[in-house]
Amino acid sequence: MIIKKNNRLSGDPKPILYDYFYTETLKPKPVVIFCHGYKGFKDWGAWNHVAKAFADAGFFFVKFNFSHNGGTMQQPIDFPDLEAFAQNSYTQELDDVDRVITHLCNTEEHHQEADINNISIIGHSRGGGIVLIKTGEDTRVKKVITWAGVSDYKSRFKIGSDQFNTWKTTGRFYVTNGRTKQEMPHDWQFFEDFIANEKRLTIKRAVEGLKKPLLIIHGTEDPTVSINEAKNLHSWNANSSVHFIKNANHVFGASHPWKKERLPQELKEVVVETIGFIKK
Repeated sequence: MIIKKNNRLSGDPKPILYDYFYTETLKPKPVVIFCHGYKGFKDWGAWNHVAKAFADAGFFFVKFNFSHNGGTMQQPIDFPDLEAFAQNSYTQELDDVDRVITHLCNTEEHHQEADINNISIIGHSRGGGIVLIKTGEDTRVKKVITWAGVSDYKSRFKIGSDQFNTWKTTGRFYVTNGRTKQEMPHDWQFFEDFIANEKRLTIKRAVEGLKKPLLIIHGTEDPTVSINEAKNLHSWNANSSVHFIKNANHVFGASHPWKKERLPQELKEVVVETIGFIKK
């Protein structure tokens, strides 16, 4: 297996760190691009094991850090750059996905191993909404899969609440990271960017208009993103497929750090279902 980790994709406004996982065969393989979620990163928990499973199954697997996820080139795990985190937005993440796809398509050295005409994208949690919107916009993407994906961004702002009003007044609010104990900042520009691009960022609109294969995977015991959001996504597109993982939580039994050699059973089921869907 060939693993190329922590490659740097340069460009404005910030570079992107990405990994490739594949088995060298000198034949183009279907490409799978994985997008992490809120307060996530490409090396979280068992994501490296997931990448290896896809490579073993005959895919060219790509995962990356969103440019403003709070990581740096030197420290891609956790969040040393909280000022970058404060400047993130949904449209920034859509731009990042586009940069990764474009880089892959334009880098000829990978074309012997990566079939750029057969690209699928996976999004976990908040990343699920990003990949749904991107797939509807980009002809290069052929299939899309959400893992514990969200169905709506606007409701998460809790418009009119005391927290929202304080955010508007002060220009910044903080969310505590339960694992690292960091106070992670969100600047008011995040909401302004959403409002300026609300039509584009409405996940329901994207899913209703999607003409490509869609698989929705969700844990039945997800405490972070309700299973009802998966049901919403499925109800908005008659051609979508949905698979519920019994008793699975938001990260399908994984945790960070993940020191075991095997995937948790729930996440293994996610991988198996996803591989089967892409290969159909």
